[in-house]
Amino acid sequence: MIQDELYEKGLTQRRRMFGPQGAEDQVEHTSDLNDKLQEFVTRTCFGDIWQRDGLSYAERSRITFAMLIAQGKSHELRIHARGALANGATPLELREVIVHSILYCGIPAAVDGLRALEEVLVERGIAFDVDGEAAA
Repeated sequence: MIQDELYEKGLTQRRRMFGPQGAEDQVEHTSDLNDKLQEFVTRTCFGDIWQRDGLSYAERSRITFAMLIAQGKSHELRIHARGALANGATPLELREVIVHSILYCGIPAAVDGLRALEEVLVERGIAFDVDGEAAA
């Protein structure tokens, strides 16, 4: 694996978003089977693309979350919901991404996004009352 400046930036970004499990644990469990994938994710995804000017980390996280809803990637939705919160996206913003996805991705995709967000909020002890609409 090439461990250069992009790799180090990528590892730092993975730590920031996903903690040790998304950074060191992934790298330490790299094998001949997954080494090219891990290198690409660390260097290119998080070391290059996520570091570009023009969008904040929170904006990139909201966009990523929306694209994962559109693709129906349930496992990745949970991972990136955690990362989005770490990057400063709020539960309300993520809920609004989900609501907006109803229009363009359909109800089943939005339900998957909502399930993922609910699981992450529960594991983090974050309340569901994001804007008081349900009580109104």
